Amino acid sequence: MVAGTDEVASDQEAADHVADLIDAIYVQERTDDTDAQCEEAKKACDALTDVQKELVSGEYADPDYSGRDTGDVSADDPHNADDIGENEILVVSFGTSFNESRAVDIKGIEDAIQKAYPDWSVRRAFTAQIIINHVQARDNEKIDNMDQALQRAIDNGVKNLVIQPTHLMHGAEYDELSEAVESYQDKFESVKIAEPLLGAVGSDAAAINEDKAAVAETVTAEAVKTAGYDSLDVAKEDHTAFVFLGHGTSHTAKVTYSQMQSQMDALGYDNVFIGTVEGEPEDTSCEAVIDKVKEAGYTKIVLRPLMVVAGDHANNDMAGDDDDSWKSMFEASGNFDSVDTQIAGLGGISAIQDIYIAHTGAVIGK
Repeated sequence: MVAGTDEVASDQEAADHVADLIDAIYVQERTDDTDAQCEEAKKACDALTDVQKELVSGEYADPDYSGRDTGDVSADDPHNADDIGENEILVVSFGTSFNESRAVDIKGIEDAIQKAYPDWSVRRAFTAQIIINHVQARDNEKIDNMDQALQRAIDNGVKNLVIQPTHLMHGAEYDELSEAVESYQDKFESVKIAEPLLGAVGSDAAAINEDKAAVAETVTAEAVKTAGYDSLDVAKEDHTAFVFLGHGTSHTAKVTYSQMQSQMDALGYDNVFIGTVEGEPEDTSCEAVIDKVKEAGYTKIVLRPLMVVAGDHANNDMAGDDDDSWKSMFEASGNFDSVDTQIAGLGGISAIQDIYIAHTGAVIGK
């Protein structure tokens, strides 16, 4: 039976209302109304029929915005309990709305740090309010932003605060974190910020360090193993190249991606290439990387994130079916016999967790 005009209009009206509610929480600033907005959005989303869900369309909202299965939220822990003692390690991440990746990659790092430093209480903060709102509205999981986490530490009587960013580099997110902490400095006896994953930026594209070497070796070994090769040399003989995809940035720290390519070259990893979603630096754009891999003579491609979490960028920008995904663009070039993807973040790898543990320990004094 064909739905009547009034019923169709009612379905569209319900879908448009949800789209408006979702668009309203897709903001980077938390307000006094945020909790109520998230609650209203969740209630409205949950009430939609399957037909209505397919009609959701807004500036940021779409049929999959709240309904996409990204894993079991109960496997995660927002790490925002109180009564924690005088010593806190605040692990700060950009964040992800992908539940499985959040539990494996971000919680994985947090849990490893907690195990390494049992006399300290590990807590979490995200810097992306948009993601915080998304998770709250979809799954009713509340994650602290930086201000909330710092105020929570004050309210808990924390005296010694160590902040461990899970960011890759000293980029825009790290700068914003540092600025946020400045206004709270006098609220604690000591506040220390540890290094991000790849350590100091360095002056030029040739600058490499122990952190970059460890990350390069670890992510390459994981990719090679996952692809089923006994070694990188065996993969090379099979004409297989590995492309590690970072986010990219216009920040001066973008040289870090060039440094990671220099690090791969220094390790003799001739069939490993660094790209970025944003194409900054320019030689990390998809088109540029395709040209480099083609010129080097490799015919089989493995794409894998150079990101802490395997979230939206990994699932969509790298491995998605849209024409502008890296997988689709490599396939459309017609230069390669196969293009495979590995959707896994850095945070779930124990050797990567060890680097964060070492950076935390360096500022704790252990």
